[in-house]
Formats: sequence, structure tokens, C-alpha cells
Amino acid sequence: MEEPLTVTQLNTRVESILKTSGGINDVWVSGEISNLKKSTSGHYYFTLKDQGSQISCSLFSYARPRVNFEPRENMKVTAFGSVDLYVPYGRYQFRVEGMRQSGIGDLYLQFEALKKKLDAEGLFSESRKRPIPMYPRRIGVVTSETGAVIHDIITTSASRFPADIILCPAQVQGEGSADTVVRGIELLNRHGVDVIIVGRGGGSIEDLWTFNEEKVARAIAASKVPIVSAVGHETDFTIADFVADKRAPTPTGAAAIILRDRADVRGDIRSLSMRMDRALYAAVGEAKADYEILSAKISPSRAMEAVGMESMRLDDLFARAGRGPRDILSEMTSRFGIAASKLLPSRLAERVENMRGTMESSISSIQRDALHSLESSRARLDSIGKRPMRGAASSIEKAAKDLGS
Repeated sequence: MEEPLTVTQLNTRVESILKTSGGINDVWVSGEISNLKKSTSGHYYFTLKDQGSQISCSLFSYARPRVNFEPRENMKVTAFGSVDLYVPYGRYQFRVEGMRQSGIGDLYLQFEALKKKLDAEGLFSESRKRPIPMYPRRIGVVTSETGAVIHDIITTSASRFPADIILCPAQVQGEGSADTVVRGIELLNRHGVDVIIVGRGGGSIEDLWTFNEEKVARAIAASKVPIVSAVGHETDFTIADFVADKRAPTPTGAAAIILRDRADVRGDIRSLSMRMDRALYAAVGEAKADYEILSAKISPSRAMEAVGMESMRLDDLFARAGRGPRDILSEMTSRFGIAASKLLPSRLAERVENMRGTMESSISSIQRDALHSLESSRARLDSIGKRPMRGAASSIEKAAKDLGS
């Protein structure tokens, strides 16, 4: 039995066979660039693919001057080079020595066509997009249950405003994945969440294609719950990003957009407390000023002043009431005397004398009633001065009304 080969020996032997047997050298290969990466050393690594297959490619920095354009994702190219094996990874690859541009990739054309169609229908319009709740209690997430996305969201949310996170597992890549994403969105809408995150990690345009499907875009647009898209990296854009109510640059960024930082919430509470204190102090100061004005108006000293003024007015009325009937009687007596002297017949004189007696009786009655009323009012005023000052003002007003009547 032969000595077993190590993995390194096997890969080295395959590499040697490719080189010594003439290999596959100096060939042109057409395809579409995908999963493009540029290293700090200036090397380009990408996948060249068509509808049926794909191959890893490398364009080293020494060969870059032979390419007169900047390689881009989804670009159709024809590459010139040779096939070899990268021994450390055992990876079969195409080493590009030169390249020319052929056109735009088929997936990119599909992307642009759907984007134009949905934009014309108004699905990208800002007017139909809903605001994200400031303090959601329940957050639904449509993503793979085994990927890093849900882990990143949970980790980020731990330091932010608390909320329940409900995962609806979905396939985010490959055949049938779009249907699972649509079902996840519909299920979370029925489950009563406040906001939904739809997303996955980064990858090539093929990896992210689930979120460029028309059925996914329409499910996002039909959602009654606001949706945040978090697909790929910050430089990746999908149809879902344009339809969603909010786009997050990464899944971690989605959690940061939806849930406010606890320090910010504490700052808002402090600010609101200070504003409330200032408003309360202003209200108390205004009420105190009003109280002082009212207190000045109804203080005991002010009330006694009012009683004194009313007492003086009553004294004046007493004096006027005492003089009034006597003056009237004197004037009437004088008039009757004049009238009696002018009426010579004895019968008329008797009649005048009777009228004079009636008049004197009426005047006496009026004088007694007036003096009685004044005495009663004076007694009420004296009583007011001796009572506690509560209600003094209203009693004075009543006494004044009685005098007026």
C-alpha cells in the first residue's frame, strides 16, 4: 500500500499536472463579474459567471495596467488568462492576464427594469412611507435563524430602549427564498408587531437577489406595519431598500435606527423635567401674585375701612333724615297759613284745617318709618364691625342696598 498523500501534496500534484501537461492557458472566457473585492495590495478577486456555472478569478496588480477600465459588479467582460490551482485552499481558479468590457450583466438589467416599473407605480414615493414608532414594544425580524443578522440585532438592542424581538425564520438565499420572506412579512403583520426588520448579511448580487424579487417588494409595500430593510452592506442596494419605509445600512444599523439609545432617553427625560419645573415655578409665581392682589382687597384692615366709610354715610343720612321731615312740616304749615288767610268762609277754613291735620299725621308717620329704617341699618353696621371679617364685604353691600331701597 502506497504512503497516503497529505492534502498539501495532493493539491501540489494537481497544480503540477496543470502546468506540465500544457494545462489550459491563454484562453478567452466571457462572463459576468460578481462578488468583486479589491485588496490593499491592488489585487482584484471576483467570480466570473454565466447562467450555468461560475469560476473564481484573480487579477493581480502586475496585470492591472493591461485593463483600461475599472472592473465593476455585474459588468459583462471577456477575460484572457490561464487556469491554475491555489494550493493553500485547493481552489481551482482563472488567473486573469487581460480583460475587455462586453456589456452590462443580465441580473443588473432585470434589476433596473423592475426598479423602473415599481417606481412608475409609486411604490418608491416618500408620501406613502410610514414613520417608524419612536418607542416600539415588539419588533418582528424576517431573516435566517442561523445567520449573524439576528444575533447582531439582539446584541445591539441590549444597550438600547427595551423591546421584545420576535424572529420569523426565513430562507434568504436560493430557490424559494422569496416565498419564505413574503410569508414572514404576512405572519408578523397578523402577529401585532410595531415594526418589522427584513434583511440578511452581505454577498454578491446573486446572494442578495431574493430582495430584488417583485413579490418581496409588493409584500413590503402591502404591509400594514412599517418595515425597515437591512440587506447586505452599506454599499449594497436592493429593490427592497427602495420600497421599505426606512433603509438601514446594515442589520446592526437597523436596530440602532428603531431603538433609541438609553442615554438619549435619559437626556430627554432630564430636559423635559427641567421644562416642567420652570413651567411649575412660573404658574406658582403667577398664582401667588393673584393671591396677594385678592388678599389686599379683602384684608381685615381694608374691610374695616369700608365699614367706616359706610358708617359715615349712615350718619349723614340720619342727619338728613332728621332735618327733612321738620323742614317739610314747617313749609307746609306756612303754606296752609297763607291759604287759610285767603279763604274767608268758615267752612273752607275748617276744611283747610282738617287737611292740615291729615298732612301733619302723614308726615309724622313718614318720619317715624324713616328713623326706624335708619336705626335698623345702623344696628346691622355695628354688628358687621363686631363679627369676623369673613363675608364683611358682602354684608356691607347688602346694607347699602337696603338703604338705597
